[in-house]
Amino acid sequence: MDTILIIDDDESIRTTLDIFLSEAGYKTVTACNGKQGVEFAEKYNPDLILSDLKMPEMDGIAVLQAVKEYDSNIPVVLITAFEDVGSTIKAMQCGAYDYIEKPIDSEKLKVVIKRAIESKKLSERLETTILEDSNEYQLENSLIGKSREMKEIYKKIGLISSNKINVLVQGESGTGKELITKIIHYSGVTKQSPFIAVNCTALAENLLESELFGHVKGAFTGAIRDKKGKFELAREGTIFLDEISEISQNLQAKLLRVIQEREFERVGGETTIPFNGRIVAATNQNLNRLVAEGKFREDLFFRLNVFTVDIPPLRKRKEDIPLLVVHFLKKIDKQLHKMVRKIPYEVMEILENYEWVGNVRELENTLTQAVVLAKGDVLEKENILLRKTEHLHAENSIQNTANLSLSDIEKKHIKIVLDGTKWDKTKAAEILGISKPTLYNKIQVYNLSETS
Repeated sequence: MDTILIIDDDESIRTTLDIFLSEAGYKTVTACNGKQGVEFAEKYNPDLILSDLKMPEMDGIAVLQAVKEYDSNIPVVLITAFEDVGSTIKAMQCGAYDYIEKPIDSEKLKVVIKRAIESKKLSERLETTILEDSNEYQLENSLIGKSREMKEIYKKIGLISSNKINVLVQGESGTGKELITKIIHYSGVTKQSPFIAVNCTALAENLLESELFGHVKGAFTGAIRDKKGKFELAREGTIFLDEISEISQNLQAKLLRVIQEREFERVGGETTIPFNGRIVAATNQNLNRLVAEGKFREDLFFRLNVFTVDIPPLRKRKEDIPLLVVHFLKKIDKQLHKMVRKIPYEVMEILENYEWVGNVRELENTLTQAVVLAKGDVLEKENILLRKTEHLHAENSIQNTANLSLSDIEKKHIKIVLDGTKWDKTKAAEILGISKPTLYNKIQVYNLSETS
């Protein structure tokens, strides 16, 4: 039950509000003056404070300022006289959520309280989400690979994340374009601000325009209230426009204006809203070709293409597959409460030789299915369900190792597992099913190292 603190030096008003809000389903606490109100705010930590503006000794403005110093997230609604314009302006400048004019309109009061408490809860959720996402999308926790191509991407992320430059991320479906964008966002100057993603193919043109820029009440049929768009919600953070190649010429022109002027209006609105965030656009199409065909504006392309990140398909960085497999197995085990940690050599060979048309996303989905099917802690060959042609191709690749000696095969497999565990020898020995002393001996015999 949400708690509301009522502060008023008039006992009759306190009693009336107490009864009204209690009947509306809220838990109430009352204070007879501003000083007691601030004490109760710290003691009861209410979800909302409803305070009179004009009170002796400590007025509503002083209460507001004291509460904001204690906890800036508690919304404060002030009760004020209609003619007190100066105090109303000052109250809003000091961070009041809203004000209610006397005599109090009970229905308006209910609406204001409901919105204020919802806003507080949303703010708390966003703060928590930003903190959790910031940890989840740290480079070392989420982006896996030691290939030359991935090392180049790491360098680019380092350059991009320190500013709000516009970025174009290109790559096939499933390569991790949104993941790259989140890492850029959460590893640099925007990490404390919102990350807002928009799938440009999910909505019709008129709905997408409203989704991006918002609308005012009455702008079109069904617009029953004002709505903030994604650009407005992103504020100082990052807006991620996925599949940018699919937006219409009309929206391309409006997006170009946002980039050039750093401002926009809601659909049907006249008020100009500034945008100070970063735009990251992503596509699996060749934008150069679309520009040549007249399907994508050249000026918009140049505005978006200030800095480009090209993500290679998984088949072009197969040396990263063992690392990805180990990473995903840890993640999947945690999600599914399983302990599938051992990967036979022939299974890793199948995974390395598969073409992965769906890229990293397909690999993760395949491993999730395999873990579900696994009956013990070993990822069996039978658990890997691939398309038949690719499976046979992988099987044939395994047969090509027939000319290798057992020691050559063993050396290759141990190196794969060590790389996959980032040379954590305890984990590697567990996956290989051998003791740590035996593993150390094998490393010495085969002259293995992280750089070999």
